[in-house]
Amino acid sequence: MQTKPTCTSPVSDYLEDLHRKYVPLNDGVVATYIPELAKANPDWFGICLVTAGGAIYETGDSRQRFTIQSISKPFVYGLALEDHGRAAVLSKVGVEPTGDAFNSISLDPGTGRPRNPMINAGAIATAGLVEGSTPAIRLKRLLDMFGLYAGSELALDEAVYNSESLTGHRNRAIGYMLRNFDILTTDPTPVVELYFRQCSVAVTCRDLGIMAATLANRGINPVTGKQAIRGEYVESVLSVMGSCGMYDYAGEWIYNIGMPAKSGVAGGVIAVLPGQLGIGVFSPRLDARGNSLRGIKVCEDVSRHLDLHLLNRPSVGKVALRMKCTGAELKSSRVRTLAEATALKQCGRRIGIYQLQANLTFSTAEAVVKDVIEHADELRCLLMDFKHVLSVNESACRLFYQLLQKFAQAGKPMLFVHTDRIPLIRRYMKVRLKEGFDRIYRAFEDQDPALEFCENLLLDNTLPGWTMDLRVDPQQYELFQNLSPEEIAQLVPLLRRKSFDPGEVIIQAGAPARELFFLARGHVSVFLSLASGARKRLATFSPGMAFGEMAIIEQAPRSATVLADTLVECDLLLLDDFADLNHSHPQIKIKLLENLSRVLSSRLREARQELQLFS
Repeated sequence: MQTKPTCTSPVSDYLEDLHRKYVPLNDGVVATYIPELAKANPDWFGICLVTAGGAIYETGDSRQRFTIQSISKPFVYGLALEDHGRAAVLSKVGVEPTGDAFNSISLDPGTGRPRNPMINAGAIATAGLVEGSTPAIRLKRLLDMFGLYAGSELALDEAVYNSESLTGHRNRAIGYMLRNFDILTTDPTPVVELYFRQCSVAVTCRDLGIMAATLANRGINPVTGKQAIRGEYVESVLSVMGSCGMYDYAGEWIYNIGMPAKSGVAGGVIAVLPGQLGIGVFSPRLDARGNSLRGIKVCEDVSRHLDLHLLNRPSVGKVALRMKCTGAELKSSRVRTLAEATALKQCGRRIGIYQLQANLTFSTAEAVVKDVIEHADELRCLLMDFKHVLSVNESACRLFYQLLQKFAQAGKPMLFVHTDRIPLIRRYMKVRLKEGFDRIYRAFEDQDPALEFCENLLLDNTLPGWTMDLRVDPQQYELFQNLSPEEIAQLVPLLRRKSFDPGEVIIQAGAPARELFFLARGHVSVFLSLASGARKRLATFSPGMAFGEMAIIEQAPRSATVLADTLVECDLLLLDDFADLNHSHPQIKIKLLENLSRVLSSRLREARQELQLFS
């Protein structure tokens, strides 16, 4: 049984903050013109955000049932488009915004065609376009369609339907007007009753969030993977939602919030950001225009804080996660001792490594943060590499800041790599962390030292004393393994001890190769000079290891520079003396070459495994 992560998502935290912020907002009134709606608890309040990747975040009364009301209109409009095509539907229902209230009788004076499908007249005309030989079949098609969007079976609230039918005289009048202009070509009564029923379908705030996300995901439910509407008609549905979905508030909505949306008088609101996410909010308190007061406030904050305005979009590009692995799969350039390597093999999976790419917005960063949260309990430290990121906006920075806070509170470091290319991240963290910035925010110019930092942290916990200033004897040299004490005794007189100060050059690239080095004390690093003038670390060696060994194989000038990281003591074996072993002690030379072959083979195998990660 999978346990629930103890680390909560920053997105969930944000929605809970919004919920707490607007719970005290008690303005507005519950709709009463449909008597059954007046029974709603005015304090109900739920929020649900669903990404196009299927992640669901919800808070408050997100599972409370209520009726969908006018939020049904864009979904039924999509079904009519699938049944008849755009041209036929346009001949019956226009797409022009009116600026009028939802129940306005707004018809073209010449043709009697309703101005758009979001007002009641247009929605009734749209209901008349739903195919089916009987009213029961048409209702079943509607319910099945709603179920595909929501990812679960939805049913009618009979009490609300009866209440709507008993009081819906204005809508019946609209139906007869549409019949007068031949927009409806049959008896309008069954059509109007179907419209009452579609508005009386019971949903939850969670259902609305998934339905909105299905539109954001080009008609495919991101939770179930089932197609609710053909992708080519999604743009038409979202277009009328963007221009007409909020009635006489539509212009101000698209200006301030910038997402196609639809509201209902039971208190529901949906908003859609194509390609990224859908939002559902439920609160029965309505403003003078019939829109949920809390719903509007929540959508305003979400749009502003998460930078979701439709017309303020960077090129989203590819998926943000370029590569994900652990410290058991990808290792730093520090060549570890056998004890260190064994410890890291056992616990390296506790290092999480995420390489990001493309443009980081709320939706692309959310997918990464969600994955981290799901594995946070398993991680001891987290490395985020921004080397291949093109841009980051403030909403993405907010998510990474919240993630950093969670890791800091758990006593786990979160490392930022290559953020010098993206100064917004550092500026954002400095402003938000204030005096804690220098303590919490850890930035590295390259992934390799960041990974070594994480490895050292794990070793501190699993291998006490490993960082001590170790000094080894010749019998502990890795190339002397399998040599007998007598053979080692014959080699020792050939070794020449030499010391180096920290920072001193031990081997200079391009210099002739004359000796093989055995590290007795301290640490050394191998560097390659890049065309830019910078140096790239290739490896760091610990006591007991050998370096400069390629000279034995290639007999060519040194290919890299080796520097002393600390006070270093080495035993040098001249290549001339090594060559003389052919005659004096051939068996010793064979063993040295076998050990060298084993060491190089092991390093090559690790390099090959790491290369496979990038493929």
